[in-house]
Amino acid sequence: MATKVESSYSERFEVAFNQIHSWLRKNIKGTHTDKFTELLKGGFPQHSLIRKNYHDLKMFARLRNSIVHEKIDKGFYIAEPHEKVVEQIEKIASLVFQPKNVLLVGSRPVVYYDENAKLFDVLKIIKTKPYSIFPIYDQNNYKWLLTAECIIQWMAQNLSDKTIRLENIIVKDLYGISKPKPVEFVDKETDMFEVEEIFENYHQKNRRLEAVIITTNGKKSEKPLAIITPRDLVEMDTIV
Repeated sequence: MATKVESSYSERFEVAFNQIHSWLRKNIKGTHTDKFTELLKGGFPQHSLIRKNYHDLKMFARLRNSIVHEKIDKGFYIAEPHEKVVEQIEKIASLVFQPKNVLLVGSRPVVYYDENAKLFDVLKIIKTKPYSIFPIYDQNNYKWLLTAECIIQWMAQNLSDKTIRLENIIVKDLYGISKPKPVEFVDKETDMFEVEEIFENYHQKNRRLEAVIITTNGKKSEKPLAIITPRDLVEMDTIV
């Protein structure tokens, strides 16, 4: 015969589940339901947090139904979630309500150049640092994005007698060597959910967003504080 059990674990689980459910209802777009599992499906392509924890969240939904249906009085439950399960759902709930700031995820510092900088200086950075994209500025305003791919294309086109003369080449000489790379700007208070949505909007239009640049107020005329690329999102997918 079942015995009434007063369980802080069950209460904690229910609170965390309700927090996640509330966030899903508020933030998942393109759905017309409040059902937890349907909201998960709608949010799967939009948020790495959901993708990473999708199967756990579906399991939590089944467990929550069991707990609620077997709740026999206020504060009393028959079904009892394991401590590790409670800790896991609380961790996800905390990430939902306290999402990572873009400055914590983006690559820092950002190496950027004026259009009149020497290409040789960019190559020295590529040789010693794991950088492959460089915002280019005309005085104080962002103009375009230089990539290692652009540099390779330029070198291939300017190779002569197995040599390339670089002494008089400036960054501006490489402009237009390939199609412009789309870039978006956000301010330093933006969270990662917003950035993911920006990338997803491009994906839905079958376009590739090369990077999101973070500045103090999200303006092109401000110094870049950090930069986020699709690779950063993939790496974030490996973190709970």
